[in-house]
Amino acid sequence: MHHVAIMKPVLNMIPKILSGQKTIESRWYQTKRAPWDQIKKGDTVFFKDSGKKVTIRGQASTVLQFEIKDHEQAQAILDKYGKQIGFTEDQLNIKKWGQTPKYCILIFLEKVQKIEEPFMINKKGFGAPAAWLVVKDIEDIKVNSF
Repeated sequence: MHHVAIMKPVLNMIPKILSGQKTIESRWYQTKRAPWDQIKKGDTVFFKDSGKKVTIRGQASTVLQFEIKDHEQAQAILDKYGKQIGFTEDQLNIKKWGQTPKYCILIFLEKVQKIEEPFMINKKGFGAPAAWLVVKDIEDIKVNSF
């Protein structure tokens, strides 16, 4: 399977992934949504900043999912994996997040590489706010420019 992780440009995570400072992609949710139960070891994850082209790709080496029972469990996940997720000191304190997430997905990345010819995708059918897309083949949503 192929996945597209859409990032917030202000967080500057793509350079952190490329440099190896960020080795885990995380998704924190209030409800179960993509990629919950849809990503597995060996899947390819493409990354793009919102409104920009897909610029890097990596492979999922491990996937962990957590149903978060309380504030303490969320903080324990942050304490163990936060640096590898690429979070800043402020982001490592769950109290500063507001509402405690109920679900967390950690995707450990390997074989990260820059895409030689960055490309746009068509999100039609996924919903405008979707920040994670799951597709059988990236070619199905790739926008060909001439």
